[in-house]
Amino acid sequence: MTENPPAPTLPLEKAHEARPRRSAILPEEYFRWRGGEITRLEAFCDVVFGFAITLLVVSLEVPRTYAQLIHDLRGFLPFAVCFAQLVMIWRAHYRFSRRFGLEDPYTVFLNIVLLFLVLFYVYPLKFVFTQLFSQLLSPAEATGFTFHEASVVMRIYAAGFAAVFFLFSLMYAHAYRLRSALELNPVEALETRLAIQENAVLVVIGVTSLLVAVKSPEWAGWSYLAIGPLLWIHGSIFGKQVRRLGQRLGDESLRKVLTTKDTKSQEGMP
Repeated sequence: MTENPPAPTLPLEKAHEARPRRSAILPEEYFRWRGGEITRLEAFCDVVFGFAITLLVVSLEVPRTYAQLIHDLRGFLPFAVCFAQLVMIWRAHYRFSRRFGLEDPYTVFLNIVLLFLVLFYVYPLKFVFTQLFSQLLSPAEATGFTFHEASVVMRIYAAGFAAVFFLFSLMYAHAYRLRSALELNPVEALETRLAIQENAVLVVIGVTSLLVAVKSPEWAGWSYLAIGPLLWIHGSIFGKQVRRLGQRLGDESLRKVLTTKDTKSQEGMP
């Protein structure tokens, strides 16, 4: 009885290259994602974001009466707004990780500080929006603030908002400094610079709200309404540059491929 021949083995380097990589769910048109399999750092960050969302839950106990149910439902809108903000931060972190796949000491340090801020500001975030919606939906039951208390609360929120996106600016600035090592093409380098600018815009909005809160805390929250218009204007202006540069580089790559094929056909090469 003949024995089956042993299965061929690959060297360690080749085996690592042959291992299938998880493709991106929504790959970007002009940016090659360099992140491979989910790393321990990304997994740790996801756990922390999940824990932060758990802390936002309206109530940890199942309501037992109709009154308790109605009371808990009043916390749905604040929870939804806080949840959306955490998802926005998570998505920005996910996009950065997938784009560059960096895990050098400086990037790890910035990630740890980001997670610290996310956990630290969960309760101030929930407190701000719970009080805001209480004043809008149930003015009689809302807890009044003195001028000093409202100013302090809005300054705390603004400082956390600005700090989070300042960290993202530092992350993208670090990736831009490593553009040669990361082999970023001109379009990817441009998009990295634009990401620095976008996060800087959010930092400026947070700082503006903080300054307004010192004198007029009732107007500090309105500063964040500028996020949508400013990011839309920024994307409209610079998005065209990205598309034009991407199309030009794509046309050049296509011409190089066609030129190479023509040269080989003329030389009679397969």
